Amino acid sequence: MTEIGAGVDETGRLVRDESGFLLQRDRGGTFRLVLLRVPVDHVEKRVRVQGFYAGNDIVEVEGVAAA
Repeated sequence: MTEIGAGVDETGRLVRDESGFLLQRDRGGTFRLVLLRVPVDHVEKRVRVQGFYAGNDIVEVEGVAAA
């Protein structure tokens, strides 16, 4: 289990749903992403997400880049 505030550095597929953005993790499962910028160029592509775990499978994202 990931602790709140822990650093996150994950790869997976960035998808958009009616509530925002999700990362379908390479390791399995998903993270709901809290983003300051909308990464439209990366939607439906494999990405690397870095940020901090906020609990309940939510990540506050600092950066999204192509993986």
